[in-house]
Amino acid sequence: MKLGIACGLIVFVALVTRVRAVDDPPGGAKAEDAKLAGFFRTFLDASFAAQPLLATQYGDHRFDDRLDDLSADARAANLKRLRETRADLPQKVAYQSLSRDGQIDFEILTHHLDREIWLDEHFHPFEDDPRTYGAYLTDSVYLILSQSTLPKATNLKNVIARMGKIPAVVDVARKTIKTPPRVRVETAIRQTEGAINFYKTEIYELTGEPAGKGPLGERAEAIVKALAEHVTFLKNEVLPRSNDSWRIGPELFARKLELELDAGLSAAEVLSEAEAEADRVEREMAVVARILWAEMFPKAAVPTDDPVGRRAMTAKVLAEIAKDHGTPESLVGDAKATVADIKTFIKQKDILALPEPDKCRILEMPEFKRGVSVAYLESAPPLDPTGSSEYAISPPPSDWDAKKVASYLGEYNKAMLKVLTIHEAYPGHYVQLEYANRCPSLIRRVLSSGTFAEGWAVYTERMMLDQGFGAGDLRLRLQQMKFYLRAVVNAILDHKMHCGDMTDAQAMELLVGRAFQTEGEALGKIVRSKLSSCQLSTYFVGRVAFHRLRQSTQREQADTFSLGRYHEAVLSHGTLPVKYLPELVRRK
Repeated sequence: MKLGIACGLIVFVALVTRVRAVDDPPGGAKAEDAKLAGFFRTFLDASFAAQPLLATQYGDHRFDDRLDDLSADARAANLKRLRETRADLPQKVAYQSLSRDGQIDFEILTHHLDREIWLDEHFHPFEDDPRTYGAYLTDSVYLILSQSTLPKATNLKNVIARMGKIPAVVDVARKTIKTPPRVRVETAIRQTEGAINFYKTEIYELTGEPAGKGPLGERAEAIVKALAEHVTFLKNEVLPRSNDSWRIGPELFARKLELELDAGLSAAEVLSEAEAEADRVEREMAVVARILWAEMFPKAAVPTDDPVGRRAMTAKVLAEIAKDHGTPESLVGDAKATVADIKTFIKQKDILALPEPDKCRILEMPEFKRGVSVAYLESAPPLDPTGSSEYAISPPPSDWDAKKVASYLGEYNKAMLKVLTIHEAYPGHYVQLEYANRCPSLIRRVLSSGTFAEGWAVYTERMMLDQGFGAGDLRLRLQQMKFYLRAVVNAILDHKMHCGDMTDAQAMELLVGRAFQTEGEALGKIVRSKLSSCQLSTYFVGRVAFHRLRQSTQREQADTFSLGRYHEAVLSHGTLPVKYLPELVRRK
């Protein structure tokens, strides 16, 4: 998740400024705020010069013709820079002299540095996760071609120069990868095979250059050869020595979750709240399913009114709804078809001001990015915000049998795709991140909170239906509740997979038996839980924060409460830790 304001966005910006994101500080605080901003800019410049891919990801294209030195010495130097910056910050910037907004930015930067240092000290992805190299092998080129707003000729020149450095990344990987968990190796193999296809075909589609010709063709051919050797290395050398030690354990999980969420909740508290919420949502789903039962199964008796019967009833109703789905080939088109109605509803109901022009492209997920999630939103980066954003959806894996494919498509049926588009795009991730890219604070634009982003997206799903989207369609409502239950159960799965000894079979029972997910979705989620830790908890924790803030604000304002103005107030402060929202949103 990744600035500047384009001329075409004047109307949008005018609407957003009905609520101020940052108050003008008094003179002394203004000077100290400027000092903090300069300190951060210096830190970014040094980080970008040493890590060109990071610069590209944030939209700074000064270093697009270079690629990171991934040697052990260079990585040690990056950690040293983080530690020195953390030590210098309180010496160079006086916290007490900052405005309140400056203090919040100071705290965000401090937390970011503490988090990055701790992660670097306790995890070793270059050694233990072969997927880490994927960003350097393919994203480093793809992002320039898909998002940079520099002239096409400049982007092509930079891409060709950067591509010349990619075989060296493969060499470092061969020397660095040790004994990673098998699930990471298997995913890295699939993604690298996708990367090979990218350099064989997709890169020519993105550039418009003739396939296999000229400097681009020469570099692509060399990369294909290097990546093929990398796949062989992963299959023949790394995979045989891999293991199943993907769990990080309760101590590391508790601290990592605290750093990831930055919400004042412990791992035990998150689990307890998620368990209780899962029970509540299941009961609500059973009420809706019972209403639909008579329509769907008019000759069948309603299952018994006990936990087993209610789950069976809900599962059967959901299975009936799931029959209305498309094909692997129509998945992206079906998602695009949901957009017009959703955007029209947002405007008619004054949910919030939508960004204009709309720069969100809906596309099939590139092969080299698959294997972690079904969909994602790659927003325009904060330092190049006039670029486009991508809402990408993955088709079912090509090696799945017909049963698994049908299961996958049933999960992402016509109703569920509407909920997914609300979450990923309107008014979810895409809209929220367009607002974030216009926050005056550079620190908040760059150092974004995943808990805020995911929490907002999950919050919008129910909010849209509560305001009337879908005209009371109970099928759509049940799908929305199922999608939310997935977010709740994500937190339970996250905790039990990494803090306990939950098996794949037990995880399947949780996801399929309790959360009503199809087999294909559940299999993918189990892999994702092994590949990541703590990120799956951000959806639930963030949504709870947004729900509670909405409830308390609306009670306080009573008849003067305006939903659209409230949403704009929430989004106007950037993608910052949710713990700051009550203070900021209540500003007069």
